[in-house]
Amino acid sequence: MTYFLENMGEAFIVFGLVLLAVEILVLGFSTFVLFFVGIGFVVSGALLSIGIIPNEILTALLVTAVITIAVALLFWKPLKRSQNKVENDHVTNDMIGHRFILPAEISVGQTITYRYSGIDWQVTAKQSITVGSEVEIVDVAVGRLTVKAVN
Repeated sequence: MTYFLENMGEAFIVFGLVLLAVEILVLGFSTFVLFFVGIGFVVSGALLSIGIIPNEILTALLVTAVITIAVALLFWKPLKRSQNKVENDHVTNDMIGHRFILPAEISVGQTITYRYSGIDWQVTAKQSITVGSEVEIVDVAVGRLTVKAVN
């Protein structure tokens, strides 16, 4: 315990870095609580190391709490906003462009089942296509293929 009290600044910095590592590497920056507390410990440790804060445990913990709250108030909304950004990038897929013969007639709003690569897919189209027509996959979603007739 004496070693900790003599090197409290370094101990706070190390503990803060451990909290930051857990938040980022283990939790994937999903909760910000450990991030804010980690920043509080790192800054408090730095202030302890350069002598701005007296080397007393209660004072150091109080300063850590104040810094944690200040950082949380300052960065909560921007970080939350950055997490809520949803990117709707259309992902290309090797299946797009694959052609096959349609095993059943399909009309707009109707789905049929097509087995491809060991998986039963629901096939949809934006126009009616007759049975036996050659079709090409134009879009892939989870369990669903959208096709168009090949002319």
